[in-house]
Amino acid sequence: MIAALISSRRFGRIGKTYRHAQRYRQILRALIKYGHADLVEGLKLDQLLGAPLKLVPGTAEMLSLSRAQRIRLVLEELGPTFIKAGQLLSTRPDLLPADLIQELAGLRNDVPPISAEQVVERVEGALKRPLGDLFASFDEEPLAAASIAQVHGARLEDGREVVVKVQRPELERLIAVDLEILSHLAHLLEERFDGWAVQRPTQVVEELGVLLEEELDFRLEASAQVRFAGSMKGVPGVRVPRVERQLTRAEVLIMERVQGLSMAHPEALREAGLHPSALASRLARLTMRQVFRTGHFHGDPHPGNLLVEADGSIVYLDFGLTGQLERDRREALADLLIGVVQHDGERLTDAWLALTSQEEITAAGARGGSRGDSRSDSKGRDRELDPEERRRKLRRALELFSERHFFQPLGELSLGDLLQELLEIANRHHLSVPADLFVVIKALANVEGVCRNLDPDFEIAPHAAPYLRRIQLERLDPRRLAADASEIGSEALDSVAKVPRELGDTLGAVRRGKVRLGFDLGGLEPLNQTLDRVSNRLAFAIVLASLVIGSSLVVRAALPPLWHGLPVIGLAGFVVAGLMGFWLLVSILKHGRM
Repeated sequence: MIAALISSRRFGRIGKTYRHAQRYRQILRALIKYGHADLVEGLKLDQLLGAPLKLVPGTAEMLSLSRAQRIRLVLEELGPTFIKAGQLLSTRPDLLPADLIQELAGLRNDVPPISAEQVVERVEGALKRPLGDLFASFDEEPLAAASIAQVHGARLEDGREVVVKVQRPELERLIAVDLEILSHLAHLLEERFDGWAVQRPTQVVEELGVLLEEELDFRLEASAQVRFAGSMKGVPGVRVPRVERQLTRAEVLIMERVQGLSMAHPEALREAGLHPSALASRLARLTMRQVFRTGHFHGDPHPGNLLVEADGSIVYLDFGLTGQLERDRREALADLLIGVVQHDGERLTDAWLALTSQEEITAAGARGGSRGDSRSDSKGRDRELDPEERRRKLRRALELFSERHFFQPLGELSLGDLLQELLEIANRHHLSVPADLFVVIKALANVEGVCRNLDPDFEIAPHAAPYLRRIQLERLDPRRLAADASEIGSEALDSVAKVPRELGDTLGAVRRGKVRLGFDLGGLEPLNQTLDRVSNRLAFAIVLASLVIGSSLVVRAALPPLWHGLPVIGLAGFVVAGLMGFWLLVSILKHGRM
């Protein structure tokens, strides 16, 4: 439903309804409160409302915070849509500076819980049954409350302990309104601020709409959780709560309740007889297995989504964000990391180009450059470079990147920082980075942060090495080679089998007059020019000869008028013929050939 609202035509014309006016007022108040009056003035947001708005400026203490901190506070105050927008942007170093990326990564979405009556109404409405028929007991006090949903403990009739994730009421309506306003603001940014058209904020809003629509359907989260559990089946030291699929709906998700300790507190883990360094190694191995072996990985493995059971098993929670890497992308990512370690510029370049794609020059980009944005102009000029020249420049940048880190001790290398720097290189060289790569980079950076909190001496490279070697060996596996050859052969046979039918369709279209055949014969332009020159000279010579012959006949016939006994027309013909003959001679001599 939300995706249906993602339309620039509709977003560009915000209706003057009461709910929009009220929401605009809330947004403007938050922007002014946290010291962003320049943005309000630049976008002329206060003129959007029919009535004047009393704006209270931020306090001196508030204004002493950095701009990045104040942006985070605005997003947190404005609620779920803006928090999710910040979380989405926190994975986009190609759009935002590093300090703002770091600040947005710490966005909090803790909000006051909704009432028990609203929870009961929401659960009963989704499952179409009274609460007493669904659970033997239900805890009215929430275990946690966030901007999208809150979680309650409960017990099923068979005695199993579960948690019930309940979506907040009226959330879809609020998000739809916020998306309309955000898209309108994105259009204003593109129109009124130099350079923003190149960054395409309207496209970011569209991505946000798709992301929120997926997050508001808990059935998708349940499916991702079940799939993740299947990919981890049989792996020791990992646990995924079981989903009660028959009791899960779009607004309600019910799963097994798991008790455990948070990974955020190493001391508490030690007191429970667990070894944080061993847990860090286990988490790193599990993550590398997800990314480089199965391809299905948890996209948001922060401490709040990771528990540790008494036996040391790691429990994954919250599957609202997961990622999927196909085999070719896993191999390209592995080549990228191998290229960094081996200081191999060619391998780095090939891998990074396989993971990204060249940006196209858009109309929006052209508008941005036309307003005098030097950065946009330089991008446009750079994109006009020969593809080989662009590749050479990219390779040089990647070699410099590798040289900076080549002699750095492994213990000081941060995989997250390396990948973030590669994203910045992609942005400078106008390479478009797909969403799944952003998610995997964020996941790897989160895991590295959790592991280093558990063990300050943690090194992630040794945990990635076995999986990188495995990928290299798999490429040489005879079974893999045979399977690839079989696939290529099968595709070739399919193509050959389609040729007669496609040829028949083409000939039929030709017979019906629906196809025109055009030929472009390269290398014939000089011949065409020579033939044109020869034909022009022949025509010129024929006209010249005709003038001479005609003038001679007129003189012989002594046709009046006469000048000194000679026909004027004949004399004029001889003069014109002489001039034409001189012109033809000069043209021939000029080209160096008689």
